[in-house]
Amino acid sequence: MSDYERSRTMPALPEHVFDQASTVSRLAGWLPSDLHVQEAQGLPAVTVHEDRTGEDAAALFRTQPDRLRVEWGTRDSSSYAGWLQVTGVGAGASEVTVHLSFFDERHDPGEETVRTALERSLERLEEQVRLRVDNAG
Repeated sequence: MSDYERSRTMPALPEHVFDQASTVSRLAGWLPSDLHVQEAQGLPAVTVHEDRTGEDAAALFRTQPDRLRVEWGTRDSSSYAGWLQVTGVGAGASEVTVHLSFFDERHDPGEETVRTALERSLERLEEQVRLRVDNAG
């Protein structure tokens, strides 16, 4: 099993960050560009398409608004799971932590690839949050 985790502080209220991160239609704005998520028959069921492999995978996507937490993972197998947690750090800022666990080593693309993808995803999430907050103001 492999675990990866990254955190980033963002200059926005936790609710704004969570709203951006937890809406399926907005996932493309911050997920790695080679992953595409579509609602299947209604949440929590989703389908994830990975460009690298060209395959679709049945997955789950759950939100816990009261905890500002998003969780996901494979639906038909125990290949991987992940979560994103938003925490307020005061003065209108938030800390976002994203965690991935690969239970099947065949699905783990490797430490450097995953860490780069997590960093870039957090950067993209921050960009999307800034755009929404700036446009709302």
